[in-house]
Amino acid sequence: MRILSPSKSLFLTITTIAFAHNVNAQDQNLTLNQDPKFEQLLNEKRKINTSISTNDTYRIQIFSGKSDEAKKTLSDFKREYSTVDGTIIFSTPNYKVIVGNFKTRIEAERNLTEIRKKYKSVFLLKPGR
Repeated sequence: MRILSPSKSLFLTITTIAFAHNVNAQDQNLTLNQDPKFEQLLNEKRKINTSISTNDTYRIQIFSGKSDEAKKTLSDFKREYSTVDGTIIFSTPNYKVIVGNFKTRIEAERNLTEIRKKYKSVFLLKPGR
């Protein structure tokens, strides 16, 4: 490694400072134009999200098993009961098909008896589980 003489070192330092002084990185202003309806939609979404509480509702489990069978069961269920929501949840080692979002136990039990006619191994999931 070569050591610079004091005069070359001073010249290099002054040159570096002069170039660094003139650098203005990311010194621009950004103007964002957004549709006013976007803010209104965002506020509506916030209201809906606060009103949804998944732990306070009764749900029904209609299947527990392999992934392919769970997907088939859910698609069959959605075809027959289009008004009831459904989802697949993975809980080691099984995939579970959970349906419904019932606010009261009475509503959940009514749907449970109807669903039990087609799906034999169904049971009610209480809130908070």
